[in-house]
Amino acid sequence: MTRLNGSSLRLTIFVGENDTWHHRPLFTEIVHRAHKAGLAGASVFKGIEGFGASSLIHTARLLSLSEDLPVAIVIVDTEERVRAFLPQLDELVGEGLVILDEVEVIRYVGRKKKEKA
Repeated sequence: MTRLNGSSLRLTIFVGENDTWHHRPLFTEIVHRAHKAGLAGASVFKGIEGFGASSLIHTARLLSLSEDLPVAIVIVDTEERVRAFLPQLDELVGEGLVILDEVEVIRYVGRKKKEKA
């Protein structure tokens, strides 16, 4: 089990929900690669409105009916582990924003695994 406490890095990747990697949602590929790399965790958050480098506004408002809303994938782990994962993002993220923030982890506790009968 990964343990986090104190200084860590938060990796946030902003992409569009329609971005794909080999016919699979890009955010799904990033989460699965983060899991395979043994990172502490990853979460995907779907935005309701936003714009990026293209300056095109995407929104979930009914009248606009955008189908490519912003998505943020957030990963927090030690600096060493996060930085080791960055080369995979070079391969995956053609358009989007990748940022790093220094954070302090106060509490990181997983669920206890159920014992098999």
